[in-house]
Amino acid sequence: MVYKSSLGSRIFDAVNIGLMLLLVVVTVYPLINVISVSLSHSDYISLGKVTWFPRGFNTMGYSVIFEKPMLYISYRNTVLYAAAGTLLTLFLTSLMAYPLTISKFQLKKSITVFLAITMFFSGGMIPTYLIIKQLHMLNTFWVMVVPGCISAYNVIIFRTFFQNISSELRESAYIDGANDLVVLFRIYLPLSKALLATFALFTVVAHWNVWFNALIYLKDENRYPLQMFLRSIIFTQQEGQSSRVKEMILNRQINPKNIQMAAIVITMAPILCIYPFVQKYFVKGVMVGSIKG
Repeated sequence: MVYKSSLGSRIFDAVNIGLMLLLVVVTVYPLINVISVSLSHSDYISLGKVTWFPRGFNTMGYSVIFEKPMLYISYRNTVLYAAAGTLLTLFLTSLMAYPLTISKFQLKKSITVFLAITMFFSGGMIPTYLIIKQLHMLNTFWVMVVPGCISAYNVIIFRTFFQNISSELRESAYIDGANDLVVLFRIYLPLSKALLATFALFTVVAHWNVWFNALIYLKDENRYPLQMFLRSIIFTQQEGQSSRVKEMILNRQINPKNIQMAAIVITMAPILCIYPFVQKYFVKGVMVGSIKG
């Protein structure tokens, strides 16, 4: 039996497809334009003729960026911040969420209320700064990793996901002599790979894009993350450039936007490469954790 869709259904599908295509164009165009500008000749950039494709192929912007030692230092720092921050976030969030799935846990209600309060109220930037200062974390590696490693939203999602795992598994593990840490790390976490992969990417992206914390808490440039390097490239423009680069700009061999867009491309390239391998876990990881509450 062949199903024949109605006219209204076909119109609805056509409108949906049109809206999705428009959304794709709006989303993809800025990315393509940034790449195109980074590879275009200075004259075409100055005339505003670069849109979808590069005009007058030019890679000098990338050459200038790769000559900067701070690029490699900030890249190293960001990778370390992202790796340590992601591992610490997943570890601590799992440890906090697991007890909230046990009905006999006496502090379950109190901790849940405390988490809910932190979702609506916070101490603010100044009290946070004072606490970090008193903990002697200013201008250290850990100031970029520890603050914010536990989120109330993440804990609730993890708790809800863990609640979907049969409690009989935990009870049978208890009978076999396992304690709660064994249950968490040998049973719950291996069954939560989709959730862990999803929030690992969320956390990596968050650490990869962080710059405000570095601006407030870090003074040593050798500890700056990649986004601080990008910020210096975009906002200083020709300031701080070597005499050779300034001469290239005056001779129209290169445009400041070549350098800026090249820095943006170099900054976002790792995330663009990682995302396709993890995005398949997004729907499963987030939606399964939100089925029950």
